[in-house]
Amino acid sequence: MEEKEKTYGQIKKEELFYKKKSAFEVKTEKELDDARRYADGYVKFLDNAKTEREAVITAIELLKAAGFREYHVGDKISHGDRLYLNNRNKGLIAFKVGKGDIEKGIRITAAHIDSPRLDLKQHPLYENEGIAYFKTHYYGGVRKYQWATIPLALHGIVEKADGETVTVRIGDEPGDPVLCITDLLPHLAKDQNVKPLGEAFSGEGLNIVLGSSPFFEDGKISDVDDKVKLNIMIMLNEKYGITESDFISAELCAVPAQNAVDVGLDRWLIGAYGHDDKVCAYPEITALIESDSEYTCIAALADKEEVGSDGVAGMQNRMLLDVINEISSNLGGNGTVVRVNSKCLSADVTVCYDPNYPEVSEKRNSAILHCGLGMAKYTGARGKGGTNDCPAEFVAEVRKIFDDAKIVWQTAELGKVDQGGGGTVAKFIANTNIDTVDIGVPVLSMHAPFELISKLDLYETHRAILAFYK
Repeated sequence: MEEKEKTYGQIKKEELFYKKKSAFEVKTEKELDDARRYADGYVKFLDNAKTEREAVITAIELLKAAGFREYHVGDKISHGDRLYLNNRNKGLIAFKVGKGDIEKGIRITAAHIDSPRLDLKQHPLYENEGIAYFKTHYYGGVRKYQWATIPLALHGIVEKADGETVTVRIGDEPGDPVLCITDLLPHLAKDQNVKPLGEAFSGEGLNIVLGSSPFFEDGKISDVDDKVKLNIMIMLNEKYGITESDFISAELCAVPAQNAVDVGLDRWLIGAYGHDDKVCAYPEITALIESDSEYTCIAALADKEEVGSDGVAGMQNRMLLDVINEISSNLGGNGTVVRVNSKCLSADVTVCYDPNYPEVSEKRNSAILHCGLGMAKYTGARGKGGTNDCPAEFVAEVRKIFDDAKIVWQTAELGKVDQGGGGTVAKFIANTNIDTVDIGVPVLSMHAPFELISKLDLYETHRAILAFYK
C-alpha cells in the first residue's frame, strides 16, 4: 500500500516537538542481543556485590582482569597507567591516564555502591521465649514493612581483636539456611491495620529470627540460662572462631537472600536487590575498561550515599579530590586548572514512572521504562532543596555527546514537586568546581528489597558513559 506523503504540519511537528522513544523502536536485532549479553554480565556482578565491600572486591576482579593494578596515594603516575585505589575496602577509584594534556580536564563518573539494608547492632544477639534473635538498625531509606517475612541472608565481616578478619556470607548458596523477620497473622492484626503504613512496623521491631533449639549437654538440654542463644553462639564460634564481644567490631547486615532474576515472560526486566546504585556502578567500570580516550578518565564508587555521603569512604570525603591532585602533579599540571576543566556524570538511578502509582509522578517529566537512561538536570526535594542543578551549558554539552553516539536517553525528575524528592552525590562533586550532571538507570520499586530495571536502559547507560569518556 502506497504511503501517504506527510503534510507540512506533520513534518514541522516531527522537527519541533520532543518525543521520548522506546529503545525497542530504534534498536536493531543485533543491538538488542548486545543488551541481553551485557545484562548477563551485570547479573553476575550484582549477585556477588550485595554489600559495598563485596562490590569493591568484585569490581577489582574485573579491573585486574583488564590489566589495572593497585595504586596507593603517593605512588608515581604516568601516561598510559591503568590504576585503582581501594579506599578501605568500601570505596573504589579506578582511572586510566590518558595521553592528552591533563590541564584539559578529567572525565569523571561517580556512583555509589551501598544500598538500603538492615545492619546488626553492636550487641545484637539475644534470646526471648526460646527464640534467638539479632537486633538490627536499618540503614538508609527503607520501607520497614517490606523487610518482614522475606528470606534474608547475612553478609559482612567480623574484625577480631587479634587483627584477623572473618568474612561472613550465609543464606545465598544452595542448601544454606536463611533468616527472616516475622509478622502478625491477619486474624490478630486489627490494631496494626489501622496504623499509618510508616508506623505499623517499628525499627526496634525488625528483629531477625536466628534459631530456636537449645544447647544440649551430655545428651540432655543444658541447665544454663539463654540455652538457645548459647547454642547459636557455639555454632558461630565453631564456624568463624568468634565470641559475642567480636560483634562490637563487626559490620554485618541482613540483605535479601534472593539473587537477580529475569522478570516477565519476555525477560526484558531484571529483578534484584541493590540495583540502586550498582546498576550504575557496573556500567562505570565496564565503560572505563573499554574506553580508549585521550582524556584521563576516572570511575569513582563511593559508600554511604544512602545516609548522606559522610565518612572516610563517602563522596564528601576528600579522596577523589586527592587523587585528582595526585594525577595532576604527577603529570605536571595545576590541580585547580584540572578541576575547572573537568566534567562529571553523577551516575545514580532515577525514578521510573509506575502506571500503578501515577498520582506521585508528573508523566511529562518522568523517566519511562525502556526509553533509555535518564538525565536529571536537578534533583533535591520540593523547592529543589539540596540539589546540584547543573548549568544549562553542560546539559547541552552532554546532550550532544549522547545524540552524536546515538544513545537512547531521556530527561527525568524525581516525582511531583510537592511529593518529596531525593538527592545524589552530584552536589559534592560540583562543590569542588567540577561541572556535574546526574544520569542513571530508571528503577521501579526503588529501595525495595526487590527492584526492577530494564536491560535496555542498563545497556544504554554503559554506552552513554563510554561516549562521555571519549
